[in-house]
Amino acid sequence: MKTIKPVERFEGEFDLPGDKSITHRAIMLNGGAEGEAVITNALMGGDCLSTCQCMRALGAEIEIDGTTLRVRGTPHFRTGVNLNCGNSGTTMRLLIGFAAGKGIEAKLVGDESLSSRPMERVALPLSHLGADVRTSAGRAPVYVYPAPLHGADVTLRVASAQVKSAVLLAGLSADGETRVTEPQKSRDHTERMLSAMGADISVDGLTVRVKKSRLKAADVCVPADISSAAYFMALGALKGKTLSKNVGLNPTRTGILRAFDKLGVKYTALNRRLSGGEETADILVEKSPLRGIALTAEEIPAMIDELPLIALLCAFADGESRISGARELRLKESDRIRTTSEMIAALGGICIETEDGFVIRGRKTLPGGNVESYLDHRIAMTAAVGLMASERGGNIDKPECCAISFPGFFELLEQ
Repeated sequence: MKTIKPVERFEGEFDLPGDKSITHRAIMLNGGAEGEAVITNALMGGDCLSTCQCMRALGAEIEIDGTTLRVRGTPHFRTGVNLNCGNSGTTMRLLIGFAAGKGIEAKLVGDESLSSRPMERVALPLSHLGADVRTSAGRAPVYVYPAPLHGADVTLRVASAQVKSAVLLAGLSADGETRVTEPQKSRDHTERMLSAMGADISVDGLTVRVKKSRLKAADVCVPADISSAAYFMALGALKGKTLSKNVGLNPTRTGILRAFDKLGVKYTALNRRLSGGEETADILVEKSPLRGIALTAEEIPAMIDELPLIALLCAFADGESRISGARELRLKESDRIRTTSEMIAALGGICIETEDGFVIRGRKTLPGGNVESYLDHRIAMTAAVGLMASERGGNIDKPECCAISFPGFFELLEQ
């Protein structure tokens, strides 16, 4: 149980952890590349540690010194291995494609939460390349067996960076060309990193093409995760003024800023620069009167991780908000449509669950209360923001789940 007290004003400058999505990919891709790479400002939360453990189990050498990693790829991967992905859906889904591409026989398992999440959505598109991937009634454990791969056209029904990445990683070892087409563009960290590591890859609108390639290790300086910065930016909008430093501004990840535009949040991107092929900036956010918004399916992929937080901001806004086309939220660490609605209700707000999103009736202020984390890091951190901005504060049950993506979140929040 964590007690959160309300604050009159919240302001400060924040150095935030590295981007989780980029850290995962930097570890995995360098673990499968020729040579040695140094990864700096890596996010060493539970999820990325799961990726490290799995890559070590396959034979990669990984040295960890705080937030700096030294990764040496291996030319001979171990096979017939059990890979424990913990709570990390990114680790499991990307590793399925990685193992299929490398001809590795593996059993991929996870904790109770991960074992409830759908994996057939990865196995099915990989089967078009000839991969032999078998799920357990659509979920983990997942079994990968060696099979010859061939290029194929893969069309995804739902925009998913994890599924797209799994197919691309397998396509690196397939004969011919593999093409992946999405209904909307999802985050493109995999494409950017593969290109930097020498892969034969190109992007044409919503289609990514990849041919058989050998990767060369590449150093990566990981920018701060905009998903982590979002909680501090939200507190700036609700309660004062915050500067989040060195935040990644990959265009497939800045949906939160487009949501800010609609909500009326006052923010400025300062000191824009490039870091490892990814644009970064310092984001200044000031207290802002918020208004109700509408978000639809086309906008959702670029802000999927921030939707619980966006819904919370809508609860503090003036007017009604509608978020639709977000069915993907039901497949996260918790059913985030249900848990977000219940979290906002526990804070004293009005959030009505729909089949694929929410209807939120803004109240400008929330009284606070006792909130369940549902062992979901996004729900717990969003609840912390809501309680600090509330009238009376309250408690969060099982807040330790935040360490999955943001170790030290509460310590930084309370500074």
